[in-house]
Parts: sequence; structure tokens; C-alpha cells
Amino acid sequence: MNITLNGENKQIPDSMTVTGLLELLHIQHQRVAVELNETIVKKDRYGETVLNEGDALEVVSFMGGGEISSECGVRSADFKAKKRSQNHE
Repeated sequence: MNITLNGENKQIPDSMTVTGLLELLHIQHQRVAVELNETIVKKDRYGETVLNEGDALEVVSFMGGGEISSECGVRSADFKAKKRSQNHE
């Protein structure tokens, strides 16, 4: 199935959860925030949140520097600042 991950199309297996996607990408879930279709997914729900065709995900790392990791497509950013700016638009 096809999803959008950090603005790029990505094909993943059907019925994959957020946890499964993070594992597939070799990302430690404790170090990221996940937004699914513009809604933040709580970490305790990663394992039960099943992804669907056409879903849009943003995976944001809390590492400093503000750069995008080319290895796994995870954005490094100030996630709180991003959400604050969205709330004021």
C-alpha cells in the first residue's frame, strides 16, 4: 500500500502499524513524534494504530540540528514549535 512519509511517497506492507513502520525504518520510537493525517499519535498507541492506503505521516526526531536524516527520512526539528505555529494560523 502507498502512504506519504514526510512528504514523499512510500510503499509499505498492508496492515502495518506505526510501530511496524518505525521498525521497518530502523527508527527508535522513543526518539520521535509521529503525526498521522495531521493528528499526533500518542506513543502508547503506536502498536495499535494501523496505517491505511493514502495516509500521510510526519515522523519528527527530537535530535538537535534541524536537519533531515537521509538514512530513514526522519525530520529533525523543534516539533513543539511546529505545532505552536500551526495552532496560531
